[in-house]
Amino acid sequence: MSTAEQHKEDRQRKQAEKAAKRAELRDPDKGLVLVHTGAGKGKTSSAIGVIVRALGWKQSVGVVQFIKGKWVTGERRFFEDLGGVTWHTMGEGFTWDTQDRDRDIAAAEAAFAKAEDMLMSGDYDLVVLDEINIALRYDYLPVDRVLAALEARDKRTAVILTGRDAKPEIIEHADLVTEMGEVRHPYKAGIKAQRGVDY
Repeated sequence: MSTAEQHKEDRQRKQAEKAAKRAELRDPDKGLVLVHTGAGKGKTSSAIGVIVRALGWKQSVGVVQFIKGKWVTGERRFFEDLGGVTWHTMGEGFTWDTQDRDRDIAAAEAAFAKAEDMLMSGDYDLVVLDEINIALRYDYLPVDRVLAALEARDKRTAVILTGRDAKPEIIEHADLVTEMGEVRHPYKAGIKAQRGVDY
């Protein structure tokens, strides 16, 4: 058998295996829970990609940002101009800048109250809880309350939770978990965050 024939036979076998696997799959008839975590860059960027995908299907999308505060980002500017995304930036900035635990807790609670409303409303196909894992990491929110809201959300609503150090309970609850790993970062080489790439 020639190399080309062997390749074709291998690909046909792989195609049949994939088709058989797809035939076993089911639609869960509910939105999924996705977690983007890890020390590497790209967690929010990946969530933004899913937002664009959802909008491509004319789905309704909401975003609640927990930490980023008034920091102006390209994605926020883009969706403010475009419309079609309900966007709430409710944090007060990086935790090392605020230096006030009570204020950080109050901001996280206000953001999560908004998130709960969006999750329960039935108005959204996708809700992104950006940097909520950081709020959970510092115990600004009880993980049980977040899990309860995920369980009680409208069945049509998919949720993405971003931020490093996702709690084990959140990981266990999720349908999909992606851990971004850092291999190299320009910050460590003394390069400041770049507009259009980092924010």
